[in-house]
Amino acid sequence: MRIEIVVFDGFDDLDALGPHEVFSHASHRLDGWSSTLVGVDAPGTVTSANGMVLTVSEVLGEPDLVVVPGGGWFVPGRGARAQADRGVLPQRVKELADRGTLVASVCTGAMILATAGLTTGRPAVTHPSAMDALEESGAIVRRDARVVDDGALVTGGGVTSGIDLAFHLIAREADPETARAVAAHMVYPLQIELPVAAR
Repeated sequence: MRIEIVVFDGFDDLDALGPHEVFSHASHRLDGWSSTLVGVDAPGTVTSANGMVLTVSEVLGEPDLVVVPGGGWFVPGRGARAQADRGVLPQRVKELADRGTLVASVCTGAMILATAGLTTGRPAVTHPSAMDALEESGAIVRRDARVVDDGALVTGGGVTSGIDLAFHLIAREADPETARAVAAHMVYPLQIELPVAAR
């Protein structure tokens, strides 16, 4: 499974790096799995919401799973809000979803998916500060959930829920044993009940 996690100026650090850490550890145990941080438009430098500067060498391509982080939803011109307003990332993610790509979001990344129309009429979750906005967009908000799985759309709540979202997807798409082994390796106490593998 090729996993691409999209990063952009103003993304929340842990929204992207938490899942990336989990998926990267899993890739050492699962044949054909990989996790890559990618840009929206072109390779280059990206600065996170907390000032971390990183260089991405690839752009969003044709992954099996795309993960969209949040960050800065309530700051016009920054982070997830800027990406939603610009429209390029929502359109690209919608195109991938229409072709059958598994789409996931962390925190206010769900608002980028909402802008793409992907959460309308579907159960989803986001950061508590954006729950009302997500509901107003037409999503069926699961306010008490940490991870919401609606098949081809999986959303995670607050910042740290991205870690659990990654474990959820590993358990679902591969096996729960691998998810538990990676959690043990990372000394991470799972905050969710793992699903049974779909395969």
